[in-house]
Amino acid sequence: LLIRTPSVAISECVSMTNQMGELAHKNLLLSLEQLSGYSEERESQILENEDKLDTYEDRLGSYLVEVSQHGVSMTDIRTVSRLLHAIGDFERIGDHAMNICEYTNMIKEKQITFSKEVIVQIEQMKEVCCDALDLLLDNQANSESLHSIESIEQKIDDMTESFRKGQIDRMQTGKCSDEGCVLYSEMLTDFERIGDHILNIGQEVTGSVDD
Repeated sequence: LLIRTPSVAISECVSMTNQMGELAHKNLLLSLEQLSGYSEERESQILENEDKLDTYEDRLGSYLVEVSQHGVSMTDIRTVSRLLHAIGDFERIGDHAMNICEYTNMIKEKQITFSKEVIVQIEQMKEVCCDALDLLLDNQANSESLHSIESIEQKIDDMTESFRKGQIDRMQTGKCSDEGCVLYSEMLTDFERIGDHILNIGQEVTGSVDD
């Protein structure tokens, strides 16, 4: 029925994409909580949410493609394109949240411990990633909020580079275990990619990509 009025259908898809974003945000927060203390119940919730995110991407993506084939305006086509990119990025944020959740399993099973320095760095990364995602979801998309997201994304990149250098120093001086080093390196990659996907969505939503 909604297909007969594409503009209404697209408006509904915008709402559904926002819901998907909130779910990706929730799952990231849950995964980050796992780093502070493992919970089997929380892990089950994360897995359930990840399944929902995959379903969102599949069904919403298919519906958007179908809507775009029913005589929509150029403005609507641009909106559909941006939404397709956004749901892909939200799904990838969910994947990185899952990665972090899996790391917590490895930390628990192999009894891996991190130095105080690394624990502080992880907390800093958690904070800036959540700040960027909060900005994306809590503000009406505009150039000001995009500029703030760009600044945070750059900060994540800078922190990643700095933390990696520190990690190399610890490896060379034998101050960290091989497993701990590999896990932390993977974690930094996930944090950095989360920042990239948040920036991608911000650019798509504000239309700055077209500019």
